Amino acid sequence: MNTMNLLHIDASARPGRSGIDPHGSHTRRLSARFVERWREARPNDRVDYLDVGQRPPAHVDARWIHAAFTAPAEREPWMADALAESDRLVDQLVAADLIVVGLPMYNFSVPAQFKAWIDNIVRVGRTFGFDRARGAVPYWPMLADAGKRMVLLGARGDHGYDPGGRIAHLNHAERTVRSVFGYIGITEVFEAAVECDEFGGEQLAESLRQAEQKVDDLVDQLTAEPQSAHTATGLRSAN
Repeated sequence: MNTMNLLHIDASARPGRSGIDPHGSHTRRLSARFVERWREARPNDRVDYLDVGQRPPAHVDARWIHAAFTAPAEREPWMADALAESDRLVDQLVAADLIVVGLPMYNFSVPAQFKAWIDNIVRVGRTFGFDRARGAVPYWPMLADAGKRMVLLGARGDHGYDPGGRIAHLNHAERTVRSVFGYIGITEVFEAAVECDEFGGEQLAESLRQAEQKVDDLVDQLTAEPQSAHTATGLRSAN
């Protein structure tokens, strides 16, 4: 069995896990469950952990933009410093075979901490290419042939955000991530989410049970497949 590299990312501003810590995060609970079960099935795989919820990367600023859009051979010494964190985050992403994200919905979209990470890893010349000579479509995804997959483990206060749900049109969290990662070439995405956080009680408890079952099923599915498999199943959402 070939070893794989997992990149486990938590984006919640809440530091603990629900069910264990007071006011803990549902997404941290789901992502930890996924990784723990994955380790049981594939103990030799490497897991790299990134907590952008508690330790977000720096936001993009003018110096970062200047450096990133300067050809590497023409960069001044200060530009390497400006891009050092971004380079580390891109290297971490490039090394990963599977990206597992605990992704809470904040005001219908992704947390600002996670958006800061996105802005650091969507890099010209690193994760997407650009060449005016290509004409009307000068961009291309640089990770398209890398066989990478992504798992999004979400949490929402209301219910009905899944495709076909009553307020699916308001879900800009998973949709944003799919758009961004599709742009750089990662299109195979799996999802599970807890809903009804603001309702509490049995509604939340049942949603948690269902989400944890989906997590378990996803681990079973993904660990049973060859790394390069791309056969659609009932658990895999449309690319």
